Amino acid sequence: MLWQRGAMTLDQLPCGSSATITAVAWDMLAPEEALRLRVLGVDEGAKITIAHRGIFGGRDPIAVNLGRMTIALRRVHAAAMQVTKA
Repeated sequence: MLWQRGAMTLDQLPCGSSATITAVAWDMLAPEEALRLRVLGVDEGAKITIAHRGIFGGRDPIAVNLGRMTIALRRVHAAAMQVTKA
């Protein structure tokens, strides 16, 4: 899928909201980080929910529910994922 300007990214999604990942800017991530996220199932088409946000400074990490897993993401990783609200 193509990255669209002005589209919502995962880091902008409110806490408790669900969305579908529509695009990922893999080039914004280190290759080993991108591979790790793909292995966990973070990719286009995945349904994801924001569970919690960190309380310190930059609000890192962001805890997301993906299937039966809860994954902690850095804000920079979440900013590389374009989503549409469910």
